[in-house]
Amino acid sequence: MIFKKLLHFSVIIIVIFGCSTRDLVYFSDLESGTSIQSQISEAVSPRIQKDDLLSITVNSLSPESNLLFNLGLLTTGAGDGGVVRNEVGSRLATEGYLVDTNGEINFPVLGKIKVEGLTKMECIDKLSELVGEYVKDPIINIRFINFKITVIGEVNKPASFVIPTEKISVLEAIGMAGDMTMFGKRENVLILRETGNERKAVRINLNSKEFLNSPYFYMQQNDIIYVEPDRIKSVQASTNQRSLTVLGIITSLSIALIFNLRLMIERR
Repeated sequence: MIFKKLLHFSVIIIVIFGCSTRDLVYFSDLESGTSIQSQISEAVSPRIQKDDLLSITVNSLSPESNLLFNLGLLTTGAGDGGVVRNEVGSRLATEGYLVDTNGEINFPVLGKIKVEGLTKMECIDKLSELVGEYVKDPIINIRFINFKITVIGEVNKPASFVIPTEKISVLEAIGMAGDMTMFGKRENVLILRETGNERKAVRINLNSKEFLNSPYFYMQQNDIIYVEPDRIKSVQASTNQRSLTVLGIITSLSIALIFNLRLMIERR
């Protein structure tokens, strides 16, 4: 009887000290029954980068001009490369203008045009001015074909996703990846973002309501979300030989100690 009690006590101690408290609730500092109200910060418009694929169409009252300016669309393999698309993303057209390593596109009639660093609206204004020299009152439509984000780490369905709307929040991206697992650190999510020749790494706290006003609430093209595992998962994933050896020694000593203690009790 004493042996069983000691064994049960040992198991309880191991469980208590082996577990850490996890806050699995998003915005957990927003108390139940309360609400907050704040001005929605305007989403930062994505800027055109090298290797972006742009769908550009020109419309005017002249059918001949429309045909002339829209002949430059090239078929590409934008959907290849292991990118996982959702239902809407799979229907995206694969025709467009690739922004080359110089940040330029090769547009019909106009030739090479520098577009890197421009927002979509700025690019529309620039093309409207250039095309307007040949066509009266042109209407330019532009959208990103390969607006891609990636979610990895402690989520249920890590993958890359093509976004047709060019506007997606971090919460929506995590939702597309099947939400975080119970091991994901909601208070320490890493966002990797490239802008021009600069790469940023920012950590955000999804347990805090302050994130609702963060400039990183909305994602940019090619952003990567990494959900870090907590300490328990890290320990479970560790398979180095030294840890296994130490664990084996501790287990053997514990078993021997309990066995000897049981023999001493029985002799009495």
